[in-house]
Amino acid sequence: MRKKYKPFKSLKYKNKPQTIDGFYFPSKKEAEYYQLLKARTDHGPHCSPRIGNDIDFFLRQVPLHLPGNVKMVIDFLEFHKDGYLYFVDVKGKKTKQYIDKKKMVEAVYPVKIIER
Repeated sequence: MRKKYKPFKSLKYKNKPQTIDGFYFPSKKEAEYYQLLKARTDHGPHCSPRIGNDIDFFLRQVPLHLPGNVKMVIDFLEFHKDGYLYFVDVKGKKTKQYIDKKKMVEAVYPVKIIER
């Protein structure tokens, strides 16, 4: 008999895990940003003109490999219609580990990580 998957519940930073469209998000803030991105990529007639649809598509949980066998996972990679690419990390609290990895990514790759 298989064990039922139980998502990790971290109360250390008082985050509230969410599941939307079958995807697990470690925080409510990240789940809300995912829904905003979905609305901005929707090309249907029910798309709000107030939000706009300036994004072609986006990727979730994109790994970036760093020297020393270190890996940082970016929450969202946004591909905009104007040709720009945005690396977005949704944070409620910046930990020392996150700050160090962000500095390392920006030193190794020619990118700037945007925090929401």
